[in-house]
Parts: sequence; C-alpha cells; structure tokens
Amino acid sequence: MTLYPLGFVKNIVEAVGMDISYAHEDLIFLEQNGFLLQFTDNAKEVLVHTNSEADEAVISHDINTLMESALNHDMHFYKGGFYTLTQVDDENIRIEFSETKACPCP
Repeated sequence: MTLYPLGFVKNIVEAVGMDISYAHEDLIFLEQNGFLLQFTDNAKEVLVHTNSEADEAVISHDINTLMESALNHDMHFYKGGFYTLTQVDDENIRIEFSETKACPCP
C-alpha cells in the first residue's frame, strides 16, 4: 500500500480556505466539486483534474490559488485532465477520466 502525503495536501488546501471532503486511495475529493486532486508517483506532485461539468472560468481562480499555495509548501500541483462523476447506486459513484472535456451533447 502506497502512503501519500495527505497531511501536507490537507495543509495546502486549508491554507486557501478549502476543505477535503473525502480521500480514497490516490484521489482527494474537495468540498468544492469543480475539481479533485490525484496523487502521483512523486510525493511532491499532485494532479488537479477539472469536473467536466464545471465552468472553468469560475473555478480557474481557485485552481490557480491552490497551485500557488502548493509552491509555498514545496509541492507542485499540475493541471490534469477532466473527470465525470456518475451515480451508480445509493453508495457508489463511477469516475471517468479523460484528457479532453466531455461533450455535453444529449
């Protein structure tokens, strides 16, 4: 089992007034649902994935602030891809990652 520096990331997230809602394996879900974080193999690097349903113009400031805070804590947060959440049942969700924003087509 890989140990990730969740405590460091929690400090970074809280330093900009955000909160972690849930951490599972290498993923960190924030109270702010516009993006999530993913640990990489490098303990000093984290990917920031954008929710494909989020308005990037609205959340870009929050992401940039988070990235700046990471630098102040000797970590690097990099822009990842996009993700889509789908409710599977009452207790489970499916997360699909992609490099491009999903088409909101019917």
